[in-house]
Amino acid sequence: MVYLLTREKYFAQGVLALVEEINNCSLEERRELALERARELKSYINDYMEAQGKIEAGLNLEDTFKENKKRIKYILNATEEDWQSWQWQIENRIYNVETLAKIINISEEAKNAIKMIEGRYRWAVSPYYLSLADNDNPGCPIRKQSIPSLLEYTNNLGQDDPMAEEFTSPAPAITRRYPDRLIINVTNQCAMYCRHCQRRRNIGELDTPAPREKIEEALKYIRENEELRDILLTGGDAFMLSNEEIDWLLTQLDEIPHVEIKRLGTRTPVTLPMRVDDELCTILEKHAPVYVNVHFNHPKEVTEASRKACFKLAKAGVPLGNQAVLLRDINNDSHVMKKLNHELLKILVKPYYIFHAKGVRGTAHFRTPVEDGIKIMNSLRGHTSGLAIPTFIVNAPEGFGKIPMLSEYIISLSSDKITIRNWENKDFEYFNPHD
Repeated sequence: MVYLLTREKYFAQGVLALVEEINNCSLEERRELALERARELKSYINDYMEAQGKIEAGLNLEDTFKENKKRIKYILNATEEDWQSWQWQIENRIYNVETLAKIINISEEAKNAIKMIEGRYRWAVSPYYLSLADNDNPGCPIRKQSIPSLLEYTNNLGQDDPMAEEFTSPAPAITRRYPDRLIINVTNQCAMYCRHCQRRRNIGELDTPAPREKIEEALKYIRENEELRDILLTGGDAFMLSNEEIDWLLTQLDEIPHVEIKRLGTRTPVTLPMRVDDELCTILEKHAPVYVNVHFNHPKEVTEASRKACFKLAKAGVPLGNQAVLLRDINNDSHVMKKLNHELLKILVKPYYIFHAKGVRGTAHFRTPVEDGIKIMNSLRGHTSGLAIPTFIVNAPEGFGKIPMLSEYIISLSSDKITIRNWENKDFEYFNPHD
């Protein structure tokens, strides 16, 4: 077959042999080449096409979620108006075993584990997020992220602060790791306390925003350092501040001439989508350019409610990027991560980062080998659109910044050519002019 001969010649003699061969082909032979290549490309995605139907995706589970919601509302004696109020959701977070056991089926062993752990690590989950959980399956990704596991107690590897944030804080409430940007930790509160949280050391018995005097000192530090052009508000969850407080803080940053962009980190579109109300969107639009980083870890979290929240933010002119964490038995699977990224694009969220889980004490059972992340990245590059490909990141110890984990695409360099490797693991010579 012309195609096979061409491919053999291509790899034996390079791209010029392929061009010459194609130029000598008839239209019919060229079409056969294209069809053969299309069949080859299709073979690369057959395994995903078979697997994706078995992956739980929130947009396909709305009927189940509605039934769960109906049951939880009955248990908590809530109206639909209550449910849609983010303040009600916060006030009625589930944080004791007795209430949890009324909502989902858990074993006595699991109940005892939760009681043991809650003396060491706080837990709380919003009624909304719990409505996404499988009532009977302890391996449900929603349950694993929100309900304490005995492994948090028995596996004590890691550090309370592996990023050494206490030593990268040149002013109150600030974390600074880079030349032109920094973080303001505006609150310790979240809508839900994720079991893999990197800042669980900051989660106390009370939810408290950073005191105004500390925020004022952080703003003073930013004003005095003109190289700081990009400010990230996080915590905790930046959207746990009141609308008034967010408006005030963004106004303060707008008045600093060298601050070019503001970013807010939030998981509320995942755990508390009703927080994204019209007033908040109006405030964010007023203070453009504002970017929002969200935190979806599994396609089951991408629901109709989260879609509405993200669409509202996008309509307000807020670009959205997702920062997932690689979590064992939740998303350290090539097909699951691809499905997550595809679902995110449906709701106008660009996959931005996949973080390798940090070595935080009490979270070691979530950590995976770095090779899991590299394998996932190799399964994405070329196999899906560039929009669906984030960057896989390992955070350097002691706060020395993000390091991308990349496959080897440049094999060798010389004065006139490079050898490069594509997504199919095939090597090519490429002309590399210097003059």
